[in-house]
Order: sequence, then C-alpha cells, then structure tokens
Amino acid sequence: MKRTEIKVIVQNPSEGEVCVCGWIRTIRKSKGICFIALSDGSTAENIQLVAEENAITEYDKLSSLGTGASISVNGLLIFTPEAKQPFEIKVKSYTILGFCPTDYPLQKKNHTPEFLRTIPHLRVRSNTFGNVFRVRSEASFAIHEFFRENGFFYVHTPIITDSDAEGAGEMFTVTTLNPTLENTDFTGDFFSKHASLTVSGQLEGEYMAMGLGKIYTFGPTFRAEKSFTARHAAEFWMIEPEMAFTDLDGLCETAEAMLKFVLTKLLERCKSELNFFDKFYDNGLVERLKAVTDTQFSRCSYTEAIEHLEKANADFEYTPKWGIDLQTEHERYLTEIVFQNPVFVYDYPKEIKAFYMRQNDDGKTVAACDLLVPRVGELIGGSQREERLDILKSRMAELHMDENAYSRYLDTRKYGSVYHSGFGLGFERLLMYVTGIQNIRDVIPFPRTAGTIY
Repeated sequence: MKRTEIKVIVQNPSEGEVCVCGWIRTIRKSKGICFIALSDGSTAENIQLVAEENAITEYDKLSSLGTGASISVNGLLIFTPEAKQPFEIKVKSYTILGFCPTDYPLQKKNHTPEFLRTIPHLRVRSNTFGNVFRVRSEASFAIHEFFRENGFFYVHTPIITDSDAEGAGEMFTVTTLNPTLENTDFTGDFFSKHASLTVSGQLEGEYMAMGLGKIYTFGPTFRAEKSFTARHAAEFWMIEPEMAFTDLDGLCETAEAMLKFVLTKLLERCKSELNFFDKFYDNGLVERLKAVTDTQFSRCSYTEAIEHLEKANADFEYTPKWGIDLQTEHERYLTEIVFQNPVFVYDYPKEIKAFYMRQNDDGKTVAACDLLVPRVGELIGGSQREERLDILKSRMAELHMDENAYSRYLDTRKYGSVYHSGFGLGFERLLMYVTGIQNIRDVIPFPRTAGTIY
C-alpha cells in the first residue's frame, strides 16, 4: 500500500485502509494493547496508533520498541469522537524500519535548548525544532511568493566577493594558499587577489536593479566577529530587495506589505506550529501577529525618537542622546511603550550610517530607516541610496575610502543614475519574531558561531 503523509491525513481524515511511516514519539502499554504516538515530520501533529495483541503478529516485538524507532504501519483509520484525539489507526501489520537503542538522546521530553544545540543532527526530531523548521520553510516560500507577485526578479549575488559592502563587519577569507602565513601575497591565489565570503549582496543587487528595475536576493551571508550574543551568528540568511525609481516612502510601503504578507501566510499555513510557540514560548504570540497584519505601522523621525527616549521614565543602560545609534532597549521601548506597534524610524544621523545612504538637505541626516518591532527591536534596515555621483564621491572622500575599490559602484551613478532604494531583512531575526524563540542558534538548522561548528 502507498504511504500517506500524516499531514494529509490530519487535514482530510477519512475512514479506511491507510499506510503511514514515521518515528515513535511515545509508546505506552496496557493489558495486551499499546498506544503509539507517531510523527513523520510533515506536520506538528502526531497520529495515534493502537496495536492490540490479538490483532497482529509479533505484538511483543512492536510493543518493546522505544522512542526514536522508525516503523511502517498498515492499518484502519477510524473516527473516535468520544476520545481526546478525533481519530486513530488500528494497526493490522507493521514493519520495523530502524531500531533505536536506549541511549537515544531524545528519550526525555524536556531538554534544554543548550543541550539540543549539541545534537543539531537529531534535534529536528523534537517538538520545538520540528515546528521551528517547518515555520522556516513556509516563511521562505512566502517571501518568494510576495516578491514574485509584486514584480520583483530573484537574483543570485556572489557568495565569494572582493568587496566588504559597507564595511559591515569582519570577513572570512577564502584562499587556496597556506592559511598559516601572515601578510599573504594574494597575487598567487586562486582569484589573484584577496577574496572573502560576502557580508551582503546589496552592492551587486543595486547593479542588477539598474537593469531589471526591481530585484531581491535571498541567500547566506557571513560575518567573522567573535560575538557570543543570542542575536548573532557567523552564517545567516538575508533578504535584500533593491528598487529603482523608489524613494524612502516607497521602501517603507514595500517593507510593511512584505512583512504583513509573510505573517498572514504563516498564520494560515502554520496554525499548529504557531499555537505551540504561543503556548510554550511566548504567550499571546498569535494574537500579536494577527494584530500586526491589521495595523498601520507608525512612522517617526530619529530626532522625534530621541525626544521620546529622553523624556522616558526608564532606566536605560545606554543614555539616549542625538547622534547615538539606537540600542535594542531603546528600540523595544519605542515599539512596546510609545507606539505599541511596529514603527519605522527614519532620517538617522549620517555619521552613524553607511556611505551609500542618500544625504538629506539638512546636511546632518540621511534617508535611512529601520523597522522596529515589539520584543525584537530592529527587524529591517534600509535606505534610499545616494544616486548623485558628486555627493557620493564627496562622502567617500570624507570617510577616506578608496574610489578604485568601488569603481563598479560609482559606474552605476555615472551611467544613467536613477533614484533607488533597498533594505535588508535578517531571515533568522524574522523567525525569532514569529516564533518567540530568543536565541538565533535555535532558528538555524546548523548554527555557526564563534568557537562552534558542527
């Protein structure tokens, strides 16, 4: 008999013969009958199998299995309206696909996240991580859906690069030379120059937008800072759209529409998973996500934000004053206390922002914005890009930047420049927001952090 995924059965159960395969989550025995909770990973739901000693051959062999063993079962699905579960499968025959010894690390139900990080190859079988990675998959698909439906082209920017983008952080070197040598002469290396893993696809994304109009990238990025916070990883995924003929207002509209679209799709497609996170990780999560999809995001200038923070009756670790970069505690205060919903903060001081952000007429600020959300802080960062060649060069000179290193970038301003905008969304940051998971290591299948690679 052909196997049916448990998700298909849960969504549309009907009485009759069925074949299911999966891993045993729990098994309990009572007077010639055993009850098995089976999971195949297709859904957050387990399915209950009922095996009776007088109904199947080798009952003892089945009933002696433990958590983690894998089986294939042919049985009869029947409805059980009087029981806690709405239906169950009466086992007629079974095949053991894989035995699981008693040293299986997931025998207990309640393991700490720290322990589970030591077994990333197995933790996906736990309730939490099965739910996390199903949500991750659906969120990825929803992001692609949004951009496709809105006329964006998906482009693949390089993972190996000779550019540090905005100088966003320390980079991992890519080389075929002896890595123990100091001050290596890279002219003899594979690319004949120093190459690194990318910290951002933005610059190449801008090049593509200058010919295709609206593009987005969605790929891995790498930063080599030795950070041990719950929000940083050495390898993570970024969504970076770039839009020609779009100003800062248009950027904010696109970012808001994208986030609402993704949340709406997750609320539709991941009900069981989000209810799990609401119950065990972040009470009220589902209602908050629903509220975000129905709420017009606030907008506030950086100067106004500082004024709110300076008047706040709060004990901030970092004293707010004009010219500082907002810290997470400031961002959360603005979203959770002042506005009580997501807010775009715009027009930041140019001295704390990247060289490519468009300078405003006041000479002090740039057309940059961050989308701040409750409980997380910054979720999206973006700007209108500086399209005026003379002003861009002047800003680079102020920062003592080498024009030759950015000759391709300057060419896009030299040849048919247009006003344009773009933003970056850290995918794992989004997943932390929609699940209530507090550590970035727990929303990446195989986290790479300082001192740790599995």
